Amino acid sequence: MKDTQSNTDAREVMNIRQASQYLGVSPDTLYKYVGENKIPAFKLGNRWRFKKSKLDEWMETKSSESEDQSKKKSKAKAAAH
Repeated sequence: MKDTQSNTDAREVMNIRQASQYLGVSPDTLYKYVGENKIPAFKLGNRWRFKKSKLDEWMETKSSESEDQSKKKSKAKAAAH
């Protein structure tokens, strides 16, 4: 029986193209985020790499921040009325 864990490990680290597809943004946008230190990435040689688990954590954090901001805006709007 073949160990399926090795397939998962192979996809755990993504290149810029794979990460951009995973996140649904263009490679240019992803390069911009990397340059601005907005997204977790590391260099392997001279190429950027992205750990899927770190991207998932980053998206979860960003999602929570967006929800918090939406709640604050809703509360501010309700208080203004």
